Amino acid sequence: MAEMEVKASLRNYRISAQKARLVADAVRNKGVEEALNILAVSTKKFAGPLSKLLQSAVANAEDKNDTHNAGFDVDRLRVAQISVNEGSSMWRIRARAQGRASWVQKRTSHINVVLNEK
Repeated sequence: MAEMEVKASLRNYRISAQKARLVADAVRNKGVEEALNILAVSTKKFAGPLSKLLQSAVANAEDKNDTHNAGFDVDRLRVAQISVNEGSSMWRIRARAQGRASWVQKRTSHINVVLNEK
């Protein structure tokens, strides 16, 4: 029988994938409660949105229990997979010296979280 999983995703979030991966690596393969505690004390910008995404995945598990009798034990969930991929980039113009201009890339990221039971 396949392992029961629950997923949540965040798309086109305005942070570079490199910066988001630093936070994602800290919570990979941890229990949900431990991961939320790590994110609560983190000083990184992406800790807040990732915490919200994890809470959304837990809510998805609770919803699956209510609607499909999935049998998830919410206290035993862990972060099985977390992937951070590059999204599309927005190109903006920045003024430079002597009337010139240069291009600035505003990067976005797609984040996918998969939870399963320990």
